[in-house]
Amino acid sequence: MNTSAHFRNVLVFDGTSDSLSNPSDVVVSDGLVTRIGPAGGHAPEHDSTVIDGDGRVLMPGMIDCHVHLMFGMLPLNELLTADPTYVGIAAATSAEQMLMRGFTSIRDCGGPAFGLKKAIDRGLVAGPRIWPSGAFISQTSGHGDFRSVAEVTPGTCSHPSTTEMLGGAVIADGVPEVLRGVRQQLMKGATQIKVMAGGGVNSSYDPLDVAEYSEDEIRAAVSAADDWGTYVLVHAFTPKAVQRAIRAGVKCIDHGHLLDEETVALMVKNDVWWSLQPFLDDEFSNKIADPVKRAKQIAMTQGTDTAYELAKKHGAKLAWGTDALFDPALAKAQGAQLAKMTRWFTAAETLRMATSTNAQLLALSGERNPYPGSLGVVAEGAIADLLLVDGDPLTDISLIARPDESLSVIMKGGVIHKSTVTTS
Repeated sequence: MNTSAHFRNVLVFDGTSDSLSNPSDVVVSDGLVTRIGPAGGHAPEHDSTVIDGDGRVLMPGMIDCHVHLMFGMLPLNELLTADPTYVGIAAATSAEQMLMRGFTSIRDCGGPAFGLKKAIDRGLVAGPRIWPSGAFISQTSGHGDFRSVAEVTPGTCSHPSTTEMLGGAVIADGVPEVLRGVRQQLMKGATQIKVMAGGGVNSSYDPLDVAEYSEDEIRAAVSAADDWGTYVLVHAFTPKAVQRAIRAGVKCIDHGHLLDEETVALMVKNDVWWSLQPFLDDEFSNKIADPVKRAKQIAMTQGTDTAYELAKKHGAKLAWGTDALFDPALAKAQGAQLAKMTRWFTAAETLRMATSTNAQLLALSGERNPYPGSLGVVAEGAIADLLLVDGDPLTDISLIARPDESLSVIMKGGVIHKSTVTTS
């Protein structure tokens, strides 16, 4: 396969700037960006694929820092009863569609994605780079406990739940069980660890306001991850849950829609990442039929505007993700969920967040980072994950929501996965 490409006459959004470059040529060789210079200033190598940009915008591949690839395409009830092979095929389909939306890297925040990652890395299926968390670590009655009450009644036959057997969750109570669960995921190839530290919307037995896990239990997970050179991210919405997680040494808070000013200031003081999702009660919201869960969903979305305002006020290290679950229509709206970030940020700020900033969070995996190198930028020496956009997303970010028509070229690691433009 030809690994050399020459993008001719493109305007570059490099992932860090507020504006586009002058007309440029960008050269890719062996999976890396090797040269950026003025348009027409360097003749293509004789064996290069020449891609005529014709003034289009070249930008980094996008990054979604909160994905559940194994859980995105099927309803929850179906996931809990389906043959694992079927779940895997649905997830592989979802991965390819995600790549075709321009998302070349994702952080998977819970689910048995190890096999899918391996298949993508080996070229068996197309999809984004995956930083897998593996099974999320949950206490009994925590956000990852999808057992029925009957299954945990004393005297009943004890066996792993369906979610546990599928590798979606580890139910662990007490420091020794938490340590075992974390180490199991690291053994399987987790690049970071996901711990459920507070109540959630889709779970049945934990109200949104509850804090989950003691500080000692969370600290045990942090210590085990740190021994492997990586970090713990937690699912949490409330000040109590987040403050406890910060005291325990957690490096990333996912969600946090109900935080107060004191807690956000504490996050910033402790250099903690905030991976926040643009949840609103809008057309991208998976309206939940169950009235109790629906009430939790509405309460959570009502905090979103305040959360973004506090993040901006305090200068939080803010990442972006979608957390689309159990609905292929929501998964398809990935780009639209990014585009609506202009409710709070400029288009340039939004695109930086989904490229260079999110890449910094991926790099927090340290020694467990499966794809060392510079991501989220168009720069010499960076990994060649690139998108050629038919239009300027800095002035019309809705282009990102229409990838079928707006993305002319999708390249991952120097390999072209889509091209609708003239090449030679």
